[in-house]
Amino acid sequence: MSLPTISLESLVSTKSFDQLLTMAKSAGCASSSCGSSAKPDEMDSAVWEKIKDHPCYSEEAHHYFARMHVAVAPACNIQCNYCNRKYDCANESRPGVVSEKLTPDQARRKVIAVANEVPQFSVLGIAGPGDACYDWKKTKATFERVATEISDIKLCISTNGLALPDHVAELADMNVDHVTITINMVDPEIGAKIYPWIFYNNRRHTGIDAARILHERQMLGLEMLTARGILTKINSVMIPGVNCEHLIEVNKWVKERGAFLHNVMPLISDPAHGTHFGLSGQRGPTALELKTLQDRLEDGVKLMRHCRQCRADAVGLLGEDRGQEFTIDQISDDITYDASKRNAYREVVARERGDHVAAKSQAVATVKATGSGKSLHIAVATKGGGRINEHFGHSKEFQVYEASHRGISFIGHRKVEQYCLGGRGADATLEGVIAALKGIDIVLCAKIGDCPKDQLAEAGIRAMDVYGYDYIETAISALYAAEFGSEPLAATA
Repeated sequence: MSLPTISLESLVSTKSFDQLLTMAKSAGCASSSCGSSAKPDEMDSAVWEKIKDHPCYSEEAHHYFARMHVAVAPACNIQCNYCNRKYDCANESRPGVVSEKLTPDQARRKVIAVANEVPQFSVLGIAGPGDACYDWKKTKATFERVATEISDIKLCISTNGLALPDHVAELADMNVDHVTITINMVDPEIGAKIYPWIFYNNRRHTGIDAARILHERQMLGLEMLTARGILTKINSVMIPGVNCEHLIEVNKWVKERGAFLHNVMPLISDPAHGTHFGLSGQRGPTALELKTLQDRLEDGVKLMRHCRQCRADAVGLLGEDRGQEFTIDQISDDITYDASKRNAYREVVARERGDHVAAKSQAVATVKATGSGKSLHIAVATKGGGRINEHFGHSKEFQVYEASHRGISFIGHRKVEQYCLGGRGADATLEGVIAALKGIDIVLCAKIGDCPKDQLAEAGIRAMDVYGYDYIETAISALYAAEFGSEPLAATA
């Protein structure tokens, strides 16, 4: 999902506000610190202020805002059977891998470089490649350096939770108000199948003893964060045959202790990554298995379904990684922060986002009003901004929505190999795209050729570009209404 940024020249030119808005609609929206004032009705205002610009904590925000991870914390205090940080490919998207490890000073320079060039940038996270709380001195030093330069960046960490209770007070003092904890079990017997060992109180623990200590520390850390008003997201890796059913119990435990979001992610177990699970033949869940479990958790902690399982040095919107544009060798030693691009988009995004909220509300009401008990699954090619603005052949992923009597819900994404590259192999690539879209009724995109459209139709998938550049929900409501006999909305936004 590669969202074009507007050049510095265009931002400092004499373009009118309406011209900037038109550019934003055609290329997606970008901002760093501004958001719609229209919060969800059921959400506390203070919570909304914390999440409205955070692409991981708000599904709505991920259309507009970008995150950045800096790899400053390589040391880790546990071993997971699904993790191997030794392997890396610049095109590989999985947690724990990085192309370069940074010192806090290097991280500061890289953050400034990204902030100067990526107006969507709103959140700085430290997610390893080890553990941010165990490698605490580097984590703290990085946040302190960045906060003195860019005061409006949200600070966020990911941790396994073992060392978390030791640093909750400092996290609060540094205004870190988002923490992600990876919790895969609450039963130490299951935990022993996931974690071979932990390092705690200066010695290594193994088996059920290790899992018990980790569990107790994770629950304590979660409770301490909740008590201080820090929002928590719980990441859980779904491992078929190990913790699938057990994650229902995990969801109950973290809900009772105040978790804000629960993100159930599929195990990545490619043998090429060299992990224990990968080498032992442990499979990951299918898309259907993952969705089925997520659906069973709907009455628990609010679910995150838009996760992309980012690298520990990811840069950009969720679903894209621009990290190779900002390697440390490309950044000047004396770089200074220039807020012009980020500031120029504040008003643009606020106005566009407010318009989107209103359009989405109307679209959801239209779908609910049909009274149909049927559902549609729609895959959308998008660059961001909540619009259908990507060519079918240029897509590297499709965002998947479900329209039903409950309304319109984002339910996940399907990664694909880009089809329109020219040369040989296009037919094989299209076959892979069609396979990845199994179970989808309709594909919406800004443009699609006759050949892929016909082949999709042969596979029972309708593809259309008549709603190109409209809001996603507006187009879906029009399709749903037409499909099930109601008056459709106009296909404009």
